[in-house]
Amino acid sequence: MHIRHFTITLCIAILFISGCKKDDPETSATPAPAPAAITVTDVEGSIYSTITIGSQVWMAENLRTGQYRDGSTIPNVPDNTAWSMLTTGAWSVYGNYAGNNVTYGKLYNWFAVTDPRGLCPQGWHVPSDTEWKQLEMHLGLSASDANLAGYRGETQSIGGKLKSTSDLWDAPNTGATNTSGFSALPGGYRIDNGDFIGVGSYGDWWTSTQVDTQFAWGRDLDNEDAGVYRFGDLPKKNGQCVRCLRD
Repeated sequence: MHIRHFTITLCIAILFISGCKKDDPETSATPAPAPAAITVTDVEGSIYSTITIGSQVWMAENLRTGQYRDGSTIPNVPDNTAWSMLTTGAWSVYGNYAGNNVTYGKLYNWFAVTDPRGLCPQGWHVPSDTEWKQLEMHLGLSASDANLAGYRGETQSIGGKLKSTSDLWDAPNTGATNTSGFSALPGGYRIDNGDFIGVGSYGDWWTSTQVDTQFAWGRDLDNEDAGVYRFGDLPKKNGQCVRCLRD
């Protein structure tokens, strides 16, 4: 066979073999499956999405359970006078409207937060003031500012990184980007006399850290501020939202 004809024949054979290999399903690359989303289920069977922020894993939704971890019932106390006299755990939903439970979760007093039966699902807990500061510092807040009371982190838009961009927030929802994935919503709160305040304008969360026998630390996000308010004077009888943190 002429050398030129042999070369052409060889090239055609190589191309044919290469084409077969390319089309062989056993040798084709198979995309790796996407990792399953991490969720957590409370004692009542409600399922919550989660978000990893730095080294912490947070619920990406507010807690909705009406039971402690052991299945014990947490009382729902809609009456204002009865609420104002509580010294044990209880919950309500904003305005005593059941639909707000789905959107914003429950408002718990601090006695429910620290009840030894456990408010969060197994393997989770209500974060301390220090753990909230860890979250804020991961998002850019300085250690010195993290220890301040009042609004901190406006310049770094720490609150904006935590707030959902949902239109549930009243305008202007200053700084909101939700780049952290925390997806904070404006669920409002219930003050110690039983009145409900601030849905649409404020999102308020407990920490598990007390200041003294009457007050505890908490956090507030505001539709008109890009920072995070660190409260050190929240009456334990207040009703506020809860986010659980993985142990």
